[in-house]
Amino acid sequence: MLKQIFILGLGLLAAACGQTPPVASDPQPVEAPITVETERGQLLGERLDNGSRVWRGVAYAADTAGETRWRAPQPVAEWDGVKDALEFAEPCAQIATPFTQIEGFVNWTLAGSEDCLAVDIYAPSQNDGAGHPVMFWIHGGSNVSGASQLYQGYNLTENENVVVVSVQYRLGPLGWFSHESLESDAANFALLDLVAALNWVQANIENFGGDPERVTIFGESAGGHNVAALLASPLAEGLFHQAILQSGGFASTPVADARGLEGDLTNPSDDIVERLGGPSKLRSVSVQDVFDAYEKVGGYMELPRMIQDGVTLPTGPLIDAFSDTRSFHAVPIITGTNKDELKLFNLLNDEFTELVDGRFYVAREQDFYDAASDYGSRAWRIRAVDRPATRMLEAGHETVYAYRFDSEEGGRFMQMDLAKMLGAAHRMESPFEFNRFKLLGTPDAILFAPETAETREKLGRQMGAYWASFARDGVPEVSDGPEWMPYGANASLLYFDSDNDGGVYAKSGSDTIERIFADLQTDERLDETQRCLIANGLAQSAGDEAEARLKELGCDVE
Repeated sequence: MLKQIFILGLGLLAAACGQTPPVASDPQPVEAPITVETERGQLLGERLDNGSRVWRGVAYAADTAGETRWRAPQPVAEWDGVKDALEFAEPCAQIATPFTQIEGFVNWTLAGSEDCLAVDIYAPSQNDGAGHPVMFWIHGGSNVSGASQLYQGYNLTENENVVVVSVQYRLGPLGWFSHESLESDAANFALLDLVAALNWVQANIENFGGDPERVTIFGESAGGHNVAALLASPLAEGLFHQAILQSGGFASTPVADARGLEGDLTNPSDDIVERLGGPSKLRSVSVQDVFDAYEKVGGYMELPRMIQDGVTLPTGPLIDAFSDTRSFHAVPIITGTNKDELKLFNLLNDEFTELVDGRFYVAREQDFYDAASDYGSRAWRIRAVDRPATRMLEAGHETVYAYRFDSEEGGRFMQMDLAKMLGAAHRMESPFEFNRFKLLGTPDAILFAPETAETREKLGRQMGAYWASFARDGVPEVSDGPEWMPYGANASLLYFDSDNDGGVYAKSGSDTIERIFADLQTDERLDETQRCLIANGLAQSAGDEAEARLKELGCDVE
């Protein structure tokens, strides 16, 4: 998927540059340096011209290269004097893609560093001692890519009087690796990083104006998956007080599968150790050697993640932890998805779309494209919202809220209608909650068209207000919006849409895999071949009943 974003960003819409208004620029620093004390030394930050204060690239743990690779993060050494916190830290080591719009990245080559464990801190204009709620952001990117600098919290913090902390953590093979030769059974080093960062917040955030007793973790996609993992991690107890999962997941991998002792996962760690020359080489080889040892699937790095190591996570399936309030941190939780999650992926799948004039993606058959996106997105909702929320409710945990993001106001360029082809796709909600409409680089000038600026800004402020209210006291409520009821027995959701198409409203009703397959069976938009293609795509969500459901539709099991 990430590889095709390159086509979207450069081949599809590059011609729009110079023909559309530029995307709004970020606020600039003013002459007002700000010094703050931390437990390791003093940091120099700066004030931006929108009023917010920012400290960038603040290390919460030491370099993880060489002998510290695949070990728990270690504290940063103390320093004398004042250290600059004016530049973003180098991103964590990853294969660069155009999806990570970072200066100096060269697509499909190794980028970043093992010395990357840092946070960026955005605080309201005044440190008035009020103890602002803290919102701890975990970026997405399939847990193999991304960086904190892609999500800048200067508008959210100033609009809502919260402190935003954006974190970096080890990615890909450096973040997720299980082998018997390691000194510990821990395999999810990325989770160890996040726990270390949360401990840093507890120790230091008060000096930035934040309240360590009101910390909300929130993240999108892989970041949402990591939020779910922290909710179940015994190491994270007491480090946060609310949690928001955006298009997250609850899947996990047994150690035997991650190592390749069982199953057939791509790039199991035992194979990687052999390719690197044995256990003695694991910390002496270069980071380039580590990444080169992994076979790429369509240019994309696939590897086992979220491993049931018994240290950072329980030894059983992650989703099972949410069936008992004794096996997860039962704090107030928000979980939600986007209406058109799958459109981001289906847009770039030549089974569904084709290029016109070498630049513009259009649906081969609009009905097929819409149906495949709809059913796949509904299945994502079931995995990320209905199933886990029901488990928690049945376990006696009632402070669970659910939402769906529906806004689909993307602009149009020539034959390409992004409102139709992307809609409320995966990752589209993040610019709204951050009140910063930057996402894909070049295409943003089309995606966030000038004619929708007013409704887009209003919806963004509404989302930010609900998120910040939840961070304050665990209840998402705003004075000028509908009441957001807990999920409860009625499966209540709050729907976020623009004023041009329904606005923000509440509605009850869950979805089920049974209902999806029943709807698919009678969908008159589809022929039998299309129906079976969609059904096989849904098979994973159907679990053990997948084969029976496919046979009911007359489909072969792929």
